[in-house]
Amino acid sequence: MPVIHVTDRAGNKTDLNANSGESLMENLTANGYDDIEAICGGGCACATCHVYVDGDWAGKLPTRDVDEEDLVSGEGSYDEARSRLSCQIEVTDALEGMTITLAPEG
Repeated sequence: MPVIHVTDRAGNKTDLNANSGESLMENLTANGYDDIEAICGGGCACATCHVYVDGDWAGKLPTRDVDEEDLVSGEGSYDEARSRLSCQIEVTDALEGMTITLAPEG
């Protein structure tokens, strides 16, 4: 159960004890991070689970596929280096200590 450091839209910092094998989006919504709407339920069909992956962690994740890139790049708060859809990040033990920030509404 890796710990992921989360900064919400209000700037509050908390630690999320995430379940491996689930998406980051599933972990966030199951643990009360209400800023993550996840309207499409994880189908990579909206961008309401947009997060910024901080620091070097962005380079440690698999690259965005075409669908994710199309959705996230259309967001007004898009950051080319750090923007990800949390539904497309599978939590594994290798993500222990990753830091993310919930992106502003877009």
